[in-house]
This record gives sequence, C-alpha cells and structure tokens, in this order.
Amino acid sequence: MLLLLCGLLCVCALGGGQLPSGQADDGKRYICRAVPLSGDSSCPVTLLPELNAGSQEEELRNTVMQLRETILQQKETIAKQIGTINELTTKLSLCASTDDRKYDKGASWGKEKQNTMGDVPRDPNDSIDSLGKTMQGLKDRLENLEQQHLRANISGASFPSELRDLLQRRLRELEKQLLKKVSSLEEEKSMLSNATAAYRLKTESTLSALVDRISELEKGGGDFKSPEQFKLCLPQRTNYLYGRITKSLPEMYAFTLCMWIKSSASPGIGTPFSYGVPGQANEIVLIEWGNNPIELLINDKVAQLPLEVRDGMWHHICISWTTRDGQWDAYQDGRKLGTGDNLAAWHPIKPGGVIILGQEQDVVGGRFDAGQAFVGELSQVNIWDRVLKPVEVQSMANCSAYVPGNVISWLASNVEVFGRGAFKRPLEVCQERLPNA
Repeated sequence: MLLLLCGLLCVCALGGGQLPSGQADDGKRYICRAVPLSGDSSCPVTLLPELNAGSQEEELRNTVMQLRETILQQKETIAKQIGTINELTTKLSLCASTDDRKYDKGASWGKEKQNTMGDVPRDPNDSIDSLGKTMQGLKDRLENLEQQHLRANISGASFPSELRDLLQRRLRELEKQLLKKVSSLEEEKSMLSNATAAYRLKTESTLSALVDRISELEKGGGDFKSPEQFKLCLPQRTNYLYGRITKSLPEMYAFTLCMWIKSSASPGIGTPFSYGVPGQANEIVLIEWGNNPIELLINDKVAQLPLEVRDGMWHHICISWTTRDGQWDAYQDGRKLGTGDNLAAWHPIKPGGVIILGQEQDVVGGRFDAGQAFVGELSQVNIWDRVLKPVEVQSMANCSAYVPGNVISWLASNVEVFGRGAFKRPLEVCQERLPNA
C-alpha cells in the first residue's frame, strides 16, 4: 500500500511539472518526496537555488588570489622584521666593542688618549648627542614597524606576536644600555669639569703668586742689588726697636723657620722671632734670655735647642716642627745638632697673627719687655709650611742656593722697621761670611 502511495505521488509530481504548451521555462525544478499518511496529501514543491557555475568559479578564484597576496605581504613583512633585528644586533655589538676598546677598567680615558696639557679629550656632549640621534632613529623604526603591523591587520594579515615581543625586548635592552652609556659619559664629563676647575684654580694661584713676587721685586729692588740682599739691624736692647713682617701665617700643621743671625749680646741674645695670635701671644717664639740656652716655644710649650750663636759671627739656623708627635729638628750652619718630640703634639699653628722680629710679645703686636729684646742683625728670615729636607737646609747654609719661603719670604717690601736706631742695610751675607770661614 505504501509503495502504491509513493508511486502516485511521483506521477502527480511529474504530471504537475509538465509545462503547458507555449509557456516559457522559468528555471525552476521540482522533486518528489515521501509524505506520511497522516500528513498533507497535497503535492508539496521545493524550489532549487538558481545555479550559476560561472559566478561561483569567479568568486573562488578571487578568494584564492586574495589569500595569495596576503601570504606574500606576510612574507615580506617577516623578512623586513628579520633584517631590522639583525641590524639592531649588529649596532649593539658595535657599541659593546667600541666601549671595550676606548675605556680601560681603571681609567676614565683609554691608553691611547692621555689627557695631557696639549691633548684635550673629546667633548662627551658629542657622544651624548650621537647616542640620542641613534635612539631616536631606533624609535622611528619601531613606529614604522607598528604602522606596518597596523596595515597588515587592516589587510587581513596577522603580525607574529613572538617577533613583536622579541623586537620590543631588544629595543628595551638597547635603550637600557644607551641610558647607562649616557650616565657614564655624564659622570666623566663632571669629573673632567672638576679636574679642569681644580687645574684652573691652581694655575690662577700660581700666577697670582708670580705677580706678587714680581711686584715685590719691583718695590724692593731700588736700594739693594736684589730684594733679599739686606739685613735688619737692631743695635740696642730697648722695647721700641723692632721689625714687623707685613704678612701673617696661615693655619699650619708643620713649618720650617730659617734665618741668618749675628749677635754678641750678653747675657742672652734676646728674642729674634715671635709670632702671636689672639688668645696666645707665644704661638711661636725663638728666645734666649739670661744664661739659658735658646728655647723654642710653640703654644707656650718649651723645648731647649742645642744652638750657640753668641760669637759675633754670621750663623745660619733652621728649626723645623710638625704637629705629628710634636717632632722638631734644629740645624746650625747646615748641620743637624738636635732633635726631639712631644712639643705641642697635634696642635695646629693658628692663622691670622702678628710676626715681630726683635721683641717678645706679651699681647699680640705689643707690650714688649726690653730685657727680652734681641740685639744684633738678622737676614733672610723665611718660613715654609713643611719640614725641609737636610740637603735643602745645607744648600742654603753653604750659600750654594737660596730658596725663599713659600709662606713668608725675606723681601724688603715685607719688613717694616720701627724705632729710631733700627734700620735696613744692604747685605751680601755669603761674602760677609768669607772672613769667618
């Protein structure tokens, strides 16, 4: 029965599908299908889609071409990115090799670039500018890659995330190294600036001292053959004849005091040298009074010196002292006659005091005692802020060299004379010593 029903349905469909004579084909076709008995007994018709083989083939061909173009663009983008990575790696290697070649481990400049007076090192600003330009160029390249990435996304191509992450890591590492290099160059620039400032200050100080020396030579050269060839004469034991040094002392932790001295006074030659500061009139004193030996006072502490100069002849004496352990040495005519320690140990010589030749100060610059006044002649009183070597003392004592003090130098313009009867006279001390020899 079921087979009979299916056959009837097919006949119905075929019969309904015949076109009346004279009617045009509209392109529609009908198919038959089984319908259950309980269903609609009418003849259902299902429309087939319009078949156009040419248009479907064209659409497939366009899709294939588009995919091919996308693949080619993707390959080109990957090739460019690989080239950029290789270029960045090469530049990073060049930076590292240049850094190893130019800079040593313990020096700011390489062995081939010594910082001499005639060889000024390259300005670090040029390196910083060059590194800044390189950094900007790398950032521009990254922006171009990002724009290519954006264009690739628009055209349907996907940008490889691994390649992008690798590029960004490379750029971050390179940026850190460049920043480290810039910081190092800035530090070297600061060190170079400090060294230049220190050298400039030292040069200016030396020029200033030279100008002062020339000025002193011009002022003091009128009456004497040379500014240091004179003597201070104090012929009487009074409290109003003395000489005064126009300059003062700086703070010192060591010193050497040298002079030529001639005296036959008795008892004791008196006080050829005294230096007083506010609060301590006996900061440095050289004194011989009564029948006592010559004494050196520093900050009112006393050491007796084995010197003997009361014979009416010229003698060269030097006394050196250092605050470390209060060590002192005493020289006469180039020979070391005594040494000692624990004299005002660790006490610095105070600055800003007054130097008096020929009187002992009870207050700074005055209140002299005639019983402690020096009687005799003095010449070439010089002070250094260091301990002189024995050979330096000997060269001055035997007249083979004259070395002016770097703190106080013996110049006519530096010595003022006070009291009627005190005077300065020309002197060639080594010639006057010839009869003594």
